[in-house]
Amino acid sequence: MKNMKYSDKIHLVGRIGSLMSIGIMLGIPAIVCSTYDLWPSFGEVMSIGGGVLAMFIPTAVSEVFSYTPILGSACYLAFITGNVMNLKLPCAISAMEIADVTQGTEAGDAISTVAIAASSMLTMVIIAIGVVLLVPLQPILGLPAVKTATAYMLPALFGGMFLGMLTNKNAGEYVIHGKLLATVAPIAVLLIVNFFITPIAGKEGMAMLAEIPFTVFCAWVLYKKGIIKVELAKKPDAEPVEERKEEA
Repeated sequence: MKNMKYSDKIHLVGRIGSLMSIGIMLGIPAIVCSTYDLWPSFGEVMSIGGGVLAMFIPTAVSEVFSYTPILGSACYLAFITGNVMNLKLPCAISAMEIADVTQGTEAGDAISTVAIAASSMLTMVIIAIGVVLLVPLQPILGLPAVKTATAYMLPALFGGMFLGMLTNKNAGEYVIHGKLLATVAPIAVLLIVNFFITPIAGKEGMAMLAEIPFTVFCAWVLYKKGIIKVELAKKPDAEPVEERKEEA
């Protein structure tokens, strides 16, 4: 283990943790069913959970393809603890921006893993406090103003992330000019399908599976045509080569 690289270690620990999590998630219901002899038939499981599986399996697959390039090996911890879109992803992106590390590198993986771990621990503490204070705070949580405010928490979160994406051209060691142009056609197609063909409510996973490769294709076409430009980021702290030679 001492000579293993960081990526090898994190993948080994991540796979073990994933298998343990699956064992716990499936083991507890199995123990309860065995204890009380309440095993459901396969037909009952499919009739009750078929609709849920049809909605969440495409969503889960699309999340793996969309989140893994951003979070890297930290996806193990993110997928085990959940709340990736509304908690883990924003924390990881903010942490990598603050630490000035590039997504997809070992440094980016390490920073995003630390951010997701801290977010997970903080989430568990907040949930524990919420469970303890749920009854005393029930009158406050039931106020119309509080209900209205909580309804806008997730849109506000993603609005802040989208605003950062609009104003930030940096992509690690590169600067991308015109990157938002790659989203114009996918968004237009999504709106046309949603309003004129069929609503995507309940089909978000399938929509993501279709939109991800289409967005990549649009970005590739615009890059080839020179509309989207990628260049190395300038480092203001770096001294010119000639000056460094003279000082030497």
